[in-house]
Amino acid sequence: MPKLFPSLTPFSTEQLSVDQRHTLYLELSGNPDGIPVLYIHGGPGAGLSLSYRSLFDPERYLIIGFDQRGCGKSQPFADLNDNTTDDLVEDIEKIRHYLGISTWLLFGGSWGSTLALVYAIRYPAHVSGLILRGTFLARAQDTAWFLSASGGAASLFPEHYRAFTQLLTDTQDSEQVCEQFYQLFTHADQIKQTQALRLWFSWEERLSRLTLPFPMHISQRDFHFVKSLALLECHYLRHRCFLPENYILENLHHITHLPATIIHGRYDMICKMEAAYSLHQRWHNSTLQIIPDAGHSLSETGISAALVQATQDFAAFLQANQ
Repeated sequence: MPKLFPSLTPFSTEQLSVDQRHTLYLELSGNPDGIPVLYIHGGPGAGLSLSYRSLFDPERYLIIGFDQRGCGKSQPFADLNDNTTDDLVEDIEKIRHYLGISTWLLFGGSWGSTLALVYAIRYPAHVSGLILRGTFLARAQDTAWFLSASGGAASLFPEHYRAFTQLLTDTQDSEQVCEQFYQLFTHADQIKQTQALRLWFSWEERLSRLTLPFPMHISQRDFHFVKSLALLECHYLRHRCFLPENYILENLHHITHLPATIIHGRYDMICKMEAAYSLHQRWHNSTLQIIPDAGHSLSETGISAALVQATQDFAAFLQANQ
């Protein structure tokens, strides 16, 4: 089973201004002359993890990571203004221009898979391939799976769903769940606001892995991270990810000539398995790996091993086809 590469320190970090309001944290690691790969984090609002660089061979890849608007080390923090999918896609293109890269490999997990797919659809000439984990297609059914009382996650975790929605009055419709949480997240009462942010984060945390160590010490998590993940995730889902319904599958023909590896945990409770399968069925140049003993998280052994293997396979493929 492929192992993660050793911990790696970036050789370059900076703040890149992308408009009059937002500045993005950008970091480069690995080989400056290697294959460019853009790591697109999830959430929205999760920011870069400390371990993502270990998925790539530092001798073969130029590893590019950035914190999306409103999270991580990007500024202003937790800002919802000018924070849409279109804005993030254009940020990625600005990063490409800034770094002088012609084509790059896209690596996206969860929301990062959504953003990678949308960017590739709009800029296919600049994409050499895609590695996708925990595919989220941003359809109404994908949000309902995660948030509604009748969704798959609530059906399998009813006691946790009840705790998650304890402050809400209507849980049958995912849009209403988002709207009620947004009102709580922006409530004048800081105690109520903080409680709601932690409830959202705890729900995602509980669903993220097939098995989760207990007890969960949510109170010990960095509140900076809790707030950006909950607030930005709610913001995007509340606006249907700023995409027309079924946008990705209806526009997939723009990128089906590109190679893709799709990796998905069989028991993913955040992003439904059907999404990855539907994507693969419509993409003749894709391969789908279903990890039988995993959920959603990158930290699960089977998922991380499959991702390392995918990055190794892509490196060999891209170098052979230069």
